[in-house]
Amino acid sequence: MNATHDCTPQQSNYLLNVLRFGQGDEILVFDGATGEWRARLVAVGRGRCALEVTEQVGPQQEGPDLHYLFAPLKHARLDYMVQKATEMGVAALRPVVTRRTVTSRVKLERMRANAVEAAEQCGVLRVPEVHEPVKLMALLEGWEPARRIVYCDEEAEIASPVEALAGVEPGPLAVLIGPEGGFDETEREALRQRPFVVPVSLGPRVMRADTAAVAALALVNAVLGDWRSLCTTCQTPARAP
Repeated sequence: MNATHDCTPQQSNYLLNVLRFGQGDEILVFDGATGEWRARLVAVGRGRCALEVTEQVGPQQEGPDLHYLFAPLKHARLDYMVQKATEMGVAALRPVVTRRTVTSRVKLERMRANAVEAAEQCGVLRVPEVHEPVKLMALLEGWEPARRIVYCDEEAEIASPVEALAGVEPGPLAVLIGPEGGFDETEREALRQRPFVVPVSLGPRVMRADTAAVAALALVNAVLGDWRSLCTTCQTPARAP
């Protein structure tokens, strides 16, 4: 396969001025759908460049069918949370507006840019889909019950998160993290009444929302996601990004 891709001004600036690449240099690229490809810089000039895609070097990565639902945070912490969720392999990022949400304004393009950057830095070929914000009650009313929601609740009846998740069948899942002030009682009750919601405790310590996101996604991946074979066989060591 030989196809030419015209780089955007931002991509051109990164390749030419940050990475200092020039005419004929080769890089690996991905599109989030067809895998990883080898490409060569061509048509370099006046701050713009193009890529000639030459051959596929790796198939598209599959990942857990896992959606991440979260109350939006302020910019820097939201950026961090989006990056870590992408590294954890989530398939979708879904902002949820609750009664105690700090900010209901979400810059979706900023979220997408952070997800792409995290994927590039860590070699993750799958970029999560970014959804429009939705209010919690509307989300629950329109939810497809086949996708279980793992709801992080400090008042969960089962203290052990591993024990709570052990009874859940592997399949489509979502992880829900609330706002800094937590869900109010009306929202808690609405969540507890849904048969597709699984309350899970994250232990005895209070965590910030961005920390809770990493802890919850790691737990779900280990017990129900694509870390299970690694955890049970211990044949392949964990690899840091």
